[in-house]
Amino acid sequence: MTMQLQDSSARWKTFLTAAKEDEILLILSKQSSTPVLNTSFHELQSFDSEFADWVLENPRTILDTGSKVLNDICMERGGSSIDCLIRIGELPGDACIPLREIGSESIGKFCSIDVVVNKVSDIKPRLYMATFKCETCGFELDVEQKDERELKEPLRCPEVKGGCGSFVRKGETTFMLMMQASRMVNNQLIEVSELPENVPGGSQPTRGILFLERDLVLTLTPGDRVSANVIPQVRPEYKRNKKTPMFEIYYDLVSAEQESTPFTEIIIEDEDKEKIIEISQKKDLLNYLYKSIAPSIFAANEKLAYVKRTLALQLFGGVSRINEDGTRTRGDIHILLMGDPGVAKSQLLRYMSNLSPRGKYASGGGVSAAGLTAAAIKDAFGDGRFALEAGILPLSDQGLAAIDEFDKISASDQGSMHEAMEQQSIHIAKGGLTARLPTRCAVLAAANPTGGRFSDRHPNASVMYSFEETGLPAPLASRFDVIWLLRDEIVLENDERIAGHILATRSKGVAETQLERGFVSDKSDDDSVTRVGVDGVEHLTTSFLRKYVAYAKLNFHPQLNDGAKVVLQEFYRDTRQNFAKEDQGSPASQTLVPITARALEALSRLSEAHARMHLRNIATEDDAKVALAVFKHWRSENNVNDETAFHSKVPQQKMIIDREIRKIITSICYEKGQAMIEEIYDQANKKGITPNAVDDIVGKLRQGGILFSPSNDVYSFA
Repeated sequence: MTMQLQDSSARWKTFLTAAKEDEILLILSKQSSTPVLNTSFHELQSFDSEFADWVLENPRTILDTGSKVLNDICMERGGSSIDCLIRIGELPGDACIPLREIGSESIGKFCSIDVVVNKVSDIKPRLYMATFKCETCGFELDVEQKDERELKEPLRCPEVKGGCGSFVRKGETTFMLMMQASRMVNNQLIEVSELPENVPGGSQPTRGILFLERDLVLTLTPGDRVSANVIPQVRPEYKRNKKTPMFEIYYDLVSAEQESTPFTEIIIEDEDKEKIIEISQKKDLLNYLYKSIAPSIFAANEKLAYVKRTLALQLFGGVSRINEDGTRTRGDIHILLMGDPGVAKSQLLRYMSNLSPRGKYASGGGVSAAGLTAAAIKDAFGDGRFALEAGILPLSDQGLAAIDEFDKISASDQGSMHEAMEQQSIHIAKGGLTARLPTRCAVLAAANPTGGRFSDRHPNASVMYSFEETGLPAPLASRFDVIWLLRDEIVLENDERIAGHILATRSKGVAETQLERGFVSDKSDDDSVTRVGVDGVEHLTTSFLRKYVAYAKLNFHPQLNDGAKVVLQEFYRDTRQNFAKEDQGSPASQTLVPITARALEALSRLSEAHARMHLRNIATEDDAKVALAVFKHWRSENNVNDETAFHSKVPQQKMIIDREIRKIITSICYEKGQAMIEEIYDQANKKGITPNAVDDIVGKLRQGGILFSPSNDVYSFA
């Protein structure tokens, strides 16, 4: 080890002068924003493999030596002392260690950990070179500060450097800290946890604290996924102000590579790529893929089959785009599943969160706005300050967030979903912290009715009548591209098929206890491409379908061609114009809006998702027609013919009826002073309004004190 340290200065000088001449010139010319020289481990290994191994074994001392050599080179070439640093990144694969496996054997070694950022502290300045002045003789002494927890002070004024030789402990002198002459650096603490996909089942994610300095400060935000190149260090634990033999690990961050490219954590071999391309050529690809989504959940009726088709399109999603003026249009598809208990909504959500790369699952009953978006946590690092902790949506960035029991989210917390779903970012201003976190994820939500089951509605009633029963605010419905209503209907044929499928699936399952004790092998995560379900239908395995989705989203970014644009444009135009012509002259025609621009954007996303599913960079007329078929089906199935209902708690048709009845009563009262109920019925009937609707509106007006009744069936305004 001594030979390594002695030889490292010469090896650093050889490497820097031979391979990093341009970077050194850049630092000397002051064109570099920070005096930091970055190099990859591969570059150092190619130049001197033995020296690269030394860096892995004793990184702190050798990196400090390299920084001193770089400073000396800069000073030799006429530069001033600028405190240059050397940072090494892109460590080899064998240096990557799971966060939960770092223990005593890793202390002081150079290693890489794949983590996600949870909390970020404020910046704190730290002394790294403290200047002290001897009160006796006035001699100034520089003391390097290596421990951020304790200020190291001189014990004696050194005679060899020109001091008086006085001792502090003998009371001969004292030292005063000269803040003006001392040098400080910025520090920051970051709390990280291991990647969700790397957490073993039944375990809590392992967490760690990273210590950042200088140029690394403010480079990481909550929700970022990074490969952090760190040096694990230890510090003693204290109990009752006494040291214990137990130590806690913290990590000095040397460098970090952020995952700017999504889904790099999913390894796709050449053999997988060939199989993916082969499957994408299937003529009935959409049907084949939807049958691979939660195959244990039986699609007994056509509606659940259509639901699975839209979920397949949601997995692939559209393309998010940045416009020339800086505005952004989202590409992720949001889907809401409303249904009675027992229709497998939760099972679908759990499956989708596990299937989607970077998927997260949360239940509305146990999550708050802070848990969904971000929280300002006080005393996060033991210093009494506030720090940001990312919630479900930022942690699902570029993935899928499955939120069950969506209706159980409190009213105050539902407002935080609007910006997160449409703008796909959240702005936090809490506890003195102001931050913007990306939430570029698809949202799959499930909601139940407040009464336990949805009430029987009129066959022609809009889905918004059922949406009201969930208790969710109406504007939130407009954020979803597709809304499905799943009813638990009693149909003899379907009931027999469902019962047979459930029993067959249960019989084929493996006992959990045997699996945990190792008596049987787990076949759910094998490397096979396809599997045959209990119904005899072939489908893709979960692991391979995840690879398919990751490959498609990573490599294909479809754009609508002219044919697709014409199809969508004509549908948008014709729907609005034909509706106005059909209902011309009726009160509804003046205020009902059959389709808006927001629906047109949803059609574009569905078209792009279908093209991406087929591994194409161009969305054609056929893709647009499939998107229209999906769009028309869910809207006709749910009787959605008025988009203004998505923006108001009261459906627009109800608002029109209310307005017309008020006009009728006002007109009669103006002529006769009072309005008989029969007269109101007659005039309302001419406008197509039923007596039940009249009774409903009149009752509400009486409750509100707007109408009063001097005698039975006679009304006048208060």
